Amino acid sequence: MLLYNLFTRLYYLLIALASPFNPKAKLWINGRKNLIKHIRISLKNGEERIWIHCSSLGEFEQGRPIIERLKIAYPNHKIVLTFFSPSGYEIRKNYKEADYVFYLPADTPRNAKAFISMVKPSFVIFVKYEFWMHYINQLEAHNIPLYLVSAIFRKEQLFFKWYGSFYHKILHKISWFFVQNEESNALLFSIGLTNNIVSGDTRFDRVAAIAEAAKDIPYLDSFCNDSFVIVAGSTYKTDIEIIASFLKGINDTNIKFIIAPHEINEVELQEIINSFPKNTVRYSLVNKDTIKDAQVLIIDSIGMLAQLYRYGSIAYVGGGFGKGIHNILEAATFGMPVIFGPNFNRFNEAKELVRLGCGISVSPDEFNSVIMELYANEMKRKDLALISENYVKQNEGATDKIMTKIFALHPQKSKI
Repeated sequence: MLLYNLFTRLYYLLIALASPFNPKAKLWINGRKNLIKHIRISLKNGEERIWIHCSSLGEFEQGRPIIERLKIAYPNHKIVLTFFSPSGYEIRKNYKEADYVFYLPADTPRNAKAFISMVKPSFVIFVKYEFWMHYINQLEAHNIPLYLVSAIFRKEQLFFKWYGSFYHKILHKISWFFVQNEESNALLFSIGLTNNIVSGDTRFDRVAAIAEAAKDIPYLDSFCNDSFVIVAGSTYKTDIEIIASFLKGINDTNIKFIIAPHEINEVELQEIINSFPKNTVRYSLVNKDTIKDAQVLIIDSIGMLAQLYRYGSIAYVGGGFGKGIHNILEAATFGMPVIFGPNFNRFNEAKELVRLGCGISVSPDEFNSVIMELYANEMKRKDLALISENYVKQNEGATDKIMTKIFALHPQKSKI
């Protein structure tokens, strides 16, 4: 425990030191100033509550189908939603299905005790892989059930090492694990945990709902206009360089790009625009004249990406030349081949799409040839698109499995 406390304090110190220079770190620090007091003032007396915690925006999208089902099933409870990261909180702080949205106070014994004593949740859901020791200890001390949903484990994690007994103990305090796959289930069994259910990944339910509810986006039909459109989502500098190099080497205005950068700020947007030799326009400046001859459309608004993929002939998902790819299911659900960089092995859905052939991992040197092959071979493109769409459909249903178990554990409050 001493090492854990030292590590967390060091982590918080490093964020504080970075905050004058890093906008995200600054939001992280400022968002936690007087946070306990803010939570105490915000919560109303006499409420029953359910607490859902997500690390960031990706985990929120994973947990969202469950939150929305909980809201219906437990109408007498208030939903308390917390985030660790600014990229989740700042975008979803006004999410209407949650009654309260807060940053998670730093994981110290004092904060955890204060937070749990104020919220007093009937039960708690952590999404995917959040393991805050002091919060988990407080939940156990108050006999409050904790459920980990859409969880995924890998054998290289500390939980499964011979020297990981401290982390074993944390897992043993969790009431139920709803894991994504059999491998995760087997790993939990290997350390003596049997309160596990293979329920799948709720992201499949979320992206399927997005596809079903997709609406037209102004000017996009005019931009696409029966062209071959690559939607490049969550792009970083390396991704932009690869795309720009590709466009410099072709002379075909029928190939178009919709680019949604991972980070949206004025400096980076201008760098992206300056990278392209072809006609480029920002979405915020689009009108019937500027869209007519554009070959590259830069999305400079947050929250559009999941809807944008429906306009693509194929998708390119960024991050694969860095720490790891972003959400490829948002593209796959619309039925299209999905291209990404080599750093995808931590993501089961990416490995499955590669196995099926509709997910294509490329190096910078392979990008051009893969794009041109899919451009030239419409039959292959359509075959891979169908495989991609069916993969998502076949993996829907995790939310139903999770909610069925929660209803069984908390029947007195459920209204199905």
